[in-house]
Amino acid sequence: MISKRSGIKVLILLAVIVFASVCVVPAVPAEYEGRVADFQQTAVNGTAAQWHLAKVMADRAWKITAGSPKIVVAVLDSGIDIKQEELAGKVIASVNFSTSRTTADVYGHGTFIAGLIAASVENLETVTGVAYNCSLLNVKVADDAGFTGAEAVAKGIRWAADNGADIINLSVVLTKPSTAVEEAVKYAWSKGCLLVAAAGNNAGLKPMYPAVYQNVIAVGATDVNDRIPRWFNRGQWVTVSAPGADIYSTLPGDEYAQKSGTSFATAIVSGEAALLFAVAVDENGDGFVNDEVRDAIVNNTDAVPGAGGTGRINVLKAVETFE
Repeated sequence: MISKRSGIKVLILLAVIVFASVCVVPAVPAEYEGRVADFQQTAVNGTAAQWHLAKVMADRAWKITAGSPKIVVAVLDSGIDIKQEELAGKVIASVNFSTSRTTADVYGHGTFIAGLIAASVENLETVTGVAYNCSLLNVKVADDAGFTGAEAVAKGIRWAADNGADIINLSVVLTKPSTAVEEAVKYAWSKGCLLVAAAGNNAGLKPMYPAVYQNVIAVGATDVNDRIPRWFNRGQWVTVSAPGADIYSTLPGDEYAQKSGTSFATAIVSGEAALLFAVAVDENGDGFVNDEVRDAIVNNTDAVPGAGGTGRINVLKAVETFE
């Protein structure tokens, strides 16, 4: 679908929700430039719930580090349900740059992302985040239908960088470049933040933003069998891949579901980054560890044929580089 704003045509990445094999595609408001990068919701398969933790060896990495509350991940998304039972006490600040009247998560996407990153370890039968000891910033940049724009994303990145974020999770996609967003990315990187962004889900080669910008980790997706989902974007601009098909996590109101999309692969990489920030060493003396953490993620993947970037992440191997 193509929208017009100020004479500029903007291709909108649509979320496709599958119910009984019927695809329902919502209309896209003309004033928006992008959307959160989810793809579909699937029936929950209990035997496969949270399969991604073992696949990337996060559970084994926890024997070395489970992260720290001092490590802060900013979730730039549709908001977070701070009352969700698995996220209680995780969100240390909230801000709203969307057109919504609330920082709460009406759409449900941001809470799902937050759970993958930081859900409590106390109840292993529901959801456990990759970095379950870390803290979160709730930076709402998408409205209550999941739509966002470059201005909101740029403001959210800068606010996160100025308010203690170590990692900035960007499970959103913009289909056009933005000087404001690119400058915000540079600013956040210069302050020691690591930015992780979704590659998108429209099965193309065209780069998405902010994933394509320098120093951002652009994340593709794999499934439980390390196969490559047909729907995720490909290209040399993708940095790494992570599990992104049939991923189980938190929803508002103490609900849970399985979903697919590069959004969720991105959150898993952000969780990996949060673990690494807790143990990383400033090897080059620049005063930050975002560069060391980025290198550890990118250079310690498992080879998967067809996977985007250097391969599918391996959290254990990355953490072991700092032992």
